[in-house]
Amino acid sequence: MAVAKLNLVEVQFLQEQYDSVLMKLIDMKGFHPEIASQFADSVQGLSVLNRENPYTDIIHRMEEVRDKYKLGIAYQEESDYHLNVIQSDTFFCDIVEEVNRIEKVKEELQVMKHENEATISQLEHMINSGLDFDRLFACHYLQIRFGRLPVKNLEKLQYYGIQEFFFKTFHQDAKEAYCMYLTTEMKAPEIDNIFSSLYFERIRIPEFVHGTPDQALQELIAENQTADQYLVALDNRIMELFNDNLAELNHIYSKAKRLDATYEAQKYVVIFGDTSAVYGFCEVKDAERIKASFEEIEDVHVEIQAPFDDARLTPPTKLKNSWFIRPFSMFVEMYGVPSYTDFDPTGLVALSYIFLFGMMFGDVGQGIVLSIVGYLAYKLKGMKLGEIGIRLGISSTIFGFIYGSYFGYEEFTTPLFHVMDSNNVMTLLGAAIGIGIVLILISIGCNIFLNIKHKHYAELICSHNGIAGLIFYIAVLALVGNMMLGLNLPVGGTFYILALIVVPVVLIFLKEPIEHAVEGKALFPHGFGGFFTTAFFEMFEIILTFVANTMSFLRVGGFVLSHAGMMLVVYTMAGMTGVGSIWYFVILVFGNIFVMCLEGMIVGIQVLRLEFYEMFSRYYEGKGRPFQEIN
Repeated sequence: MAVAKLNLVEVQFLQEQYDSVLMKLIDMKGFHPEIASQFADSVQGLSVLNRENPYTDIIHRMEEVRDKYKLGIAYQEESDYHLNVIQSDTFFCDIVEEVNRIEKVKEELQVMKHENEATISQLEHMINSGLDFDRLFACHYLQIRFGRLPVKNLEKLQYYGIQEFFFKTFHQDAKEAYCMYLTTEMKAPEIDNIFSSLYFERIRIPEFVHGTPDQALQELIAENQTADQYLVALDNRIMELFNDNLAELNHIYSKAKRLDATYEAQKYVVIFGDTSAVYGFCEVKDAERIKASFEEIEDVHVEIQAPFDDARLTPPTKLKNSWFIRPFSMFVEMYGVPSYTDFDPTGLVALSYIFLFGMMFGDVGQGIVLSIVGYLAYKLKGMKLGEIGIRLGISSTIFGFIYGSYFGYEEFTTPLFHVMDSNNVMTLLGAAIGIGIVLILISIGCNIFLNIKHKHYAELICSHNGIAGLIFYIAVLALVGNMMLGLNLPVGGTFYILALIVVPVVLIFLKEPIEHAVEGKALFPHGFGGFFTTAFFEMFEIILTFVANTMSFLRVGGFVLSHAGMMLVVYTMAGMTGVGSIWYFVILVFGNIFVMCLEGMIVGIQVLRLEFYEMFSRYYEGKGRPFQEIN
């Protein structure tokens, strides 16, 4: 439950060592490099390494070919990453050129097949028509048109009986008639115009069709079958070509990917004259290892510095948590990573989240199922939420024993605390408020600790989340508790009111001018009137926030009752079908699944809301940068 201590590392090297250093950099574990532009933009004469990448194009083309042909080209670790780009590109292009020649033959076959298929679809309607294409196509003075005509327009042809054309129908269905007409060359334009007005759709019969429709059909089908066989052979030839060269292609691709990564890492290299440098952060325990690793390269020098030695850089944040609370860092990162000088709230989040969820969703059977589902989600899918589910399920199981609830059945054992007992409702709600008060006090305590650490003394004393707010909140709670519970505490006197309520309120009210005084600024830069109006409404909001934050924890008790109530409904509905019947068990199973899915999700969201709005808002900013390695 801490932020890892870091060192600033400066790696200095000569220009001829670019590739060696960058190769080492992209493999370096536990190192967070800084973007070089942060330095180049602030100091004249510095620049960022920017060499043209010769590997991007060949990688892109190889990936296109890999995806198109579904090849097994993939990155593999190599012992040597030297690559002659020109030779490799030539080798790859020769293979692709040969494949393209085969593809061109395939395209020509596909065009032929498409033409044949279009002709076959027409010839199928001309079987037994008695036509002879050789004789028809030998006519020099006649124009022949094949096509289809809407059936509803066939009758309209009688109006053109005086025109000089011959019309014949081959096949007719409900909508279309496959047909032909012929006429003289002189009359062809006029007759074509007539048939066009009747929505005649022409289908061209290629000149390579010979004999009768039956003979031509058989020839075209046989030709397409031969083409299909040849296409398969061509596909096999392409795959053989790639497979024969796959090992070399993998070598080229792996080396190019590796070297490409070094060019991507150029953005971390600062150039000043003949010397270059890479800056970054690492954990203190890793500093010597990283220094030794870089200095294995000739003419490379590494300096290890304190994290704030370079004012231009803000150290990133690397969280270090135990195995139990580590998964809950996901929730912290959703809100924002803590800054390097803040503390990591993951431990507090983990403990409070597990406790509140278990209390709100207490059931032995459902808790065990939740842990099992979480375990499977983590093991099979690698879901961090699954790890959280394991821990939440254990908490739910523990509270389930306290409530005596086993898949909603509460008569299996004698509960330590019976949720549905009307005498326990106020106790439950009071406990929820008490838990909320404790968590709010812990949150204020965290903020006080951070302000002491950062030496923000005005914020420490005068903030509503500082000492003044803590005293005010405890004093008001003591007054309310004394009145409602009859505790007979020595509270309520004039001194008590003045010292523990009025003075803290005044300090909170005057927080802004006190901060200005500490910083040596004008007390009321926008005038006293503007300050008073703003501070008055802010003070009113602060008091409401204390009340709202405290009462918000009533939802904890409310969901305990809600969970028990929903399971009571499930058992009531199941009992209506007859205890022991098949439907009784069906309703129990699906009822439990429904309650687990619906209420489990709602409770998870509500607890997260309490974490973010009632606790984080008091002490946590989340303005840090995450520690990120290159890989």
